[in-house]
Amino acid sequence: MSQMKLFGNSRSATRVAGRRKASENTPQSVDAPKQNVKKQKVKKPLKVLAIWLSVILCLEGLYFFCCYTQNAFVAKWRTIYVQTAMSTMRHQWMATYLLPESVVNEVMQKRAEANEMLADKESSWGKTETDASSTEPVQPAEPAVKPIDTTVTEMETETMTPEDEQALARDAFYELFWELDQTTMEAYVEENPSVLDNGWENININEAGLEDKGTSIMTTMGEQVLAINAKEEIMLVRVEGSGYRGVLAIAKDPARLNVENSSGVGQFGQLTGTIAEAHNGILATTCSGFIDIDNQGNWGNGNGGLIAGYAMSNGHGYGTHYVSNPNFQYYRLEIHTDNLIYIKKVDKEVSEDCRDATEFQPPIIIDGEVLESDYWVELNPRVCIGQSDKYEMLLLAIEGRIYTEGILGTDVNECAKILQRHNAVQAMNVDGGTSAMMWYDGEYVIRGSNPQTRYTGSRPVPNAFVYHRIEEE
Repeated sequence: MSQMKLFGNSRSATRVAGRRKASENTPQSVDAPKQNVKKQKVKKPLKVLAIWLSVILCLEGLYFFCCYTQNAFVAKWRTIYVQTAMSTMRHQWMATYLLPESVVNEVMQKRAEANEMLADKESSWGKTETDASSTEPVQPAEPAVKPIDTTVTEMETETMTPEDEQALARDAFYELFWELDQTTMEAYVEENPSVLDNGWENININEAGLEDKGTSIMTTMGEQVLAINAKEEIMLVRVEGSGYRGVLAIAKDPARLNVENSSGVGQFGQLTGTIAEAHNGILATTCSGFIDIDNQGNWGNGNGGLIAGYAMSNGHGYGTHYVSNPNFQYYRLEIHTDNLIYIKKVDKEVSEDCRDATEFQPPIIIDGEVLESDYWVELNPRVCIGQSDKYEMLLLAIEGRIYTEGILGTDVNECAKILQRHNAVQAMNVDGGTSAMMWYDGEYVIRGSNPQTRYTGSRPVPNAFVYHRIEEE
């Protein structure tokens, strides 16, 4: 038996060797896979360093450009940034640490100039010193717009038809709500005849809620009407513009507006709506500022109990005039027993006939003069209170800091323009920011700036401007 060859015989070995030699001499196919050859990356530290230096130089250049350029757009937003930081207790470092002292001082100089402009401004309503010093009892101002009165004499009753009575009530309605565009109002009534079920004197339309879209009724100023309550003599309208959205409430009877306190003023605050409901209110906005500090000394976490400045509620004064901090030169808004708003500096004595008051800054209209300033230009949620030449109380609340919708807020100059459209004679900016809120007839009608409390009334506050419901006899 021949021995088995594991690797073939000599002939096959020769053939294999020949094929190997031929393969070595044949060029490799283009389709043949190439061997992966790992190439070690060569680090270039100088290149990386150069990139980082370029980035740093660009950022530094951008920083100095933003700090010192006189470009109108950049200068405006630089001023807004500094003002926003310096107007807070907690975040002033964002200006003083991050920006050169000269830049901050330049902006604050504008504040000093604005305060100087206001130094001698004080409300008078055209009254003389003799009028102010008179010992005669102060007579309440008679509103230029009258409540709807459908009463007629006995003789008239005998001759008037139901159509005549309706026409009388209609005319009185339009006299009270003189701002209304009658064409759009009549169209709304035609589309919604049920609003007249109880007569013109009892019209009650409310589409002001956060989920409502408002009515098709317009004012002659081009504003959308959100609510009308003829019995309570009140109307709410939508105000909006570039970067802001809000509500203006027009309360026709100045005698029914007061400053009302939270139940825990001095210790804790309450939501605006809670204060209103506790005092038979139909409308309320925020009022005084407060020391926003908690028991551990942390700023921004206060409970709304510690009022900043002086206030008066229904003849009872409390708090301390805020005169020590030059960054917070407060002014006092007083509502006197004549039902008129007066604005004066906090270092002046409180008027003897003052019934309600708050202190904040800045005044924006005094005796019909708009006090426009290039300092108060930061975009914030705002609340302002004013009074028209018809003695109506004007309460304005502006949303802000809702950045996902482009709702930034607005400055006090824009607030003055809104109130001026409604013939405001006196007006002042009061507590806004995260506290800015308006409540009407059981619901909030603007959104807060804090996402956690945006739809629930924002923050607890020490007091509120409350417009009271008519007391039932």
